[in-house]
Amino acid sequence: MTASFSLNAAQRDAVRLLGSPARHILLRGGSRSGKTFVLVRAIIIRALKEPGSCHGVFRHRLTALKASIIRDTFPKVMRLCFPQVTWKLDRQDWVVTFSNGSTILFGGLDDEQRTEKILGLEFATVYLNEASQISYSSRNMLLTRLAQKCGLAVKEYIDANPPSVGHWLYALFEAGIEPKSGEPVSERIYYATMILNPEANRDNLSEDYLARLEALPERERRRFLYGEYQSVVDGALWRLESFRRDAVVTALTRDDVASRMRRIVVSVDPSGAAGPDDYRSDEIGIVVCGVDADGVGHVLEDLSARDSPAGWAGRAFRAFDEWGAERIVAERNFGGALVESTLRSVRAQAPVRLVTAARGKAARAEPVAALYELGRVIHHGRFTALEDQLCHFSVSGYRGSRSPDRADAMVWGLSDLMLNGTGGVASWNSAGFSFAR
Repeated sequence: MTASFSLNAAQRDAVRLLGSPARHILLRGGSRSGKTFVLVRAIIIRALKEPGSCHGVFRHRLTALKASIIRDTFPKVMRLCFPQVTWKLDRQDWVVTFSNGSTILFGGLDDEQRTEKILGLEFATVYLNEASQISYSSRNMLLTRLAQKCGLAVKEYIDANPPSVGHWLYALFEAGIEPKSGEPVSERIYYATMILNPEANRDNLSEDYLARLEALPERERRRFLYGEYQSVVDGALWRLESFRRDAVVTALTRDDVASRMRRIVVSVDPSGAAGPDDYRSDEIGIVVCGVDADGVGHVLEDLSARDSPAGWAGRAFRAFDEWGAERIVAERNFGGALVESTLRSVRAQAPVRLVTAARGKAARAEPVAALYELGRVIHHGRFTALEDQLCHFSVSGYRGSRSPDRADAMVWGLSDLMLNGTGGVASWNSAGFSFAR
């Protein structure tokens, strides 16, 4: 049925997912990663496999669908993958008809007249293109049309450059929650998602295009290059734009970086995890932080993990040795003496400083967030999980779904280095928080 055209490895993985028992499948990722190509190809295969079957491809605006798929992706897929197959496009109703009687309707959802027409049809497949622009009510309307009885299992295909975590796509496919009711999604096994990013499609993209994506502002780069959902928290203490990354610094070796630091600490935020498979418990936050001679803070490494007590203590001490750290800073609140005894069971004479969480998480985080606002903290690389937790901190508290273990550890580390009076950067006094050199 198909020509000798070959998909890349990531696209082949996506094809296997599309052929799985899942009925609702989301391919999310960066710009020009091949998501649309794979899904259009899959719909054509389904149409050719089942004579007389009906399929629909939808976007918020028909004009955008014409430009992106009808005039570009669809004919490209036909030419590369199905060169022997004949097809005809009706430019009045925007329907492609194959010789076996199967059809693919292309429609926009922003016009009431077109939507009414869709309500009179039934499909074996509905494909929501760029679903970040499509409302949840429009998506549910299309699901009522996913009802054609034929030899195919009905399928909902979706692609999107990930929107914010407040979007219905995140609720359904990542959190497993029905967006309106907040109840767990029924038949969760029928929902599946996969990331396709431009890097996997490098052979079909120019280096200039990838370089332009890399040069985007942090929020846009994360969405269009790495396919990450965007955090949206009212009164957020951190924003994606807060994270400074110095290309020269991040390119240095560990030894070079360590030699530039005046002090380095390994900070630990313990949890009650019994081991790597204890998913009921939070991870143990383990973050390496440093401060240089100019009083600039550095987040050097995030080694957080779900591990046994001996496991996380060993992980912390390996980082301590590899970075030549001054000490380990650990929160005492969880388990009190147990935290110290766990560390000292691995290394009896280790320099350990226990800290107590006398204030709430947001109150502890605010002075560190202020350092970021002043451009006084550099991240050595992209710490996706850590930065996501930071972006969920607001002035009224932490808004993430689980404990901010990584963020807490980082806050302890930078506080020890820069806010306790020894770093010469900032300090607490009787009048409150102030920056002083």
